[in-house]
Amino acid sequence: MNATTYGLDIAKRVFQLYWVDIKSGEIHNRKFGRQELLEFFAQREAGLIALEACGSAHWWRRKLMGLGHEVNLIHPKFIRPFVQGNKTDAADARAIWTAVRQPGMRTVAGKTEEQQAMLALHRMRLSLIRFRTMQVNQLRGLLYEFGITLKGGRQAGVAEMRQRMAELEEVVPGMLFEAIKEQLQRLNDIEAGVQDIERRIKDWQKQQEACRKIAGIPGVGMLTATALVATMGEASSFKSGREFAAFVGLVPRQSGTGGKVKLLGISKRGDTYLRTLLIHGARTVMFKAKDKGAWSESLLQRRPTNVAIVAMANKMARTAWAILAHGREYQKGYVSQVPA
Repeated sequence: MNATTYGLDIAKRVFQLYWVDIKSGEIHNRKFGRQELLEFFAQREAGLIALEACGSAHWWRRKLMGLGHEVNLIHPKFIRPFVQGNKTDAADARAIWTAVRQPGMRTVAGKTEEQQAMLALHRMRLSLIRFRTMQVNQLRGLLYEFGITLKGGRQAGVAEMRQRMAELEEVVPGMLFEAIKEQLQRLNDIEAGVQDIERRIKDWQKQQEACRKIAGIPGVGMLTATALVATMGEASSFKSGREFAAFVGLVPRQSGTGGKVKLLGISKRGDTYLRTLLIHGARTVMFKAKDKGAWSESLLQRRPTNVAIVAMANKMARTAWAILAHGREYQKGYVSQVPA
């Protein structure tokens, strides 16, 4: 590549840049401010800029690509081995520059603004659900201290609590009863917030052809389809369906020496949230689908249930990649053919 390669260590206000001048061989390791950095790259010829895939990295990728540069995002764990001496901004910038020049260095798929916004909605929804669960469990435990037991389950427990408000008023102290009513109102607000976010997610799903295509895969619903498309970025960033499954952490870890390779449990790398959605979807297919398919039935007979479920999730991830990478529609019973 006859272009300058840059290693850029980004932060909130201070940015460290390392590069070697391809003409003179002079080594540079400079510190920039935000606006100063943008002005610098606006005046430079197109080159390759490597960034650590951390906070705001996707925004910087889009910004620098808009200035005509090629930008690669690298996972931090691939950069750390190249840090020499103490960890400083200058050492990190040099390590990033060294890492991107390694043959076969894997990069992180870039995301658009819409994809990042969709993932943000998923994170907000997940936070609300966790807080809602915490609030219900806390109310259940506090009322148990006053001899009140409720039905199991979130919805059943809250519904019973609302029905027994007259009893609660008599049993618990007045100051606690008022706080319980406020907590129940807060649960209503949280539920409304969750439904509002889900409505926005559903609207985005209807607008995206990619979501519509993979929604036909058994076990892939609204949440899984939108999270998968937003997390994947561009399907062309992955060489195969197995590489995408490995990106999600649904392939076995390997340990080998002396030519012998031992397969262990799944690697659990990548996005935990997407992996969880895929596994839950696979579990739904295995236990509730009327027609699981011959492959699933035979797998359940040969392997433990949880192993079969993870294998199904792996297959769902590969199928989704194949549909998006090759622009196809989902076909039940489709048999892929290896090119001659």
